[in-house]
Amino acid sequence: MICALALTLAVPLRTYLTQRSEADRLASEQLQLERQLEELQRQKEQIDDPAWIASQGRERLGLVRPGETPYKVQLPGDYKPPQKDAPPPPPSTGAWHSDLWQRLTEPPPTTEPRPDAPPAAPAVPAPAPEEPGVPTG
Repeated sequence: MICALALTLAVPLRTYLTQRSEADRLASEQLQLERQLEELQRQKEQIDDPAWIASQGRERLGLVRPGETPYKVQLPGDYKPPQKDAPPPPPSTGAWHSDLWQRLTEPPPTTEPRPDAPPAAPAVPAPAPEEPGVPTG
């Protein structure tokens, strides 16, 4: 009798617990979506503000209003001289598809060693690792 009662209650209890955990998961997902909605509404209000748009134009794009004099401050450690080691681009043949095919089929130009650079040392292969207990030679 007790076993029949336990089996009769087991299935509805399992269904109740499953539905309860699903409801908790959906409630937490709803809270997360509500927070995301609030953040997106805040961003929309910010984007609608003309002052914010003007500040973003100044910061990101370097735009100035008519009549203003732009100044760009360059700190001593920020300057990077242009690199002159880059090879010149290959001559253009005219059509874009010809240029593309030429870049794909021809090997890239090799850089010539500088006369003042020290010669490269020959590469010596590393010895093979020895296994313990195995005689070598």
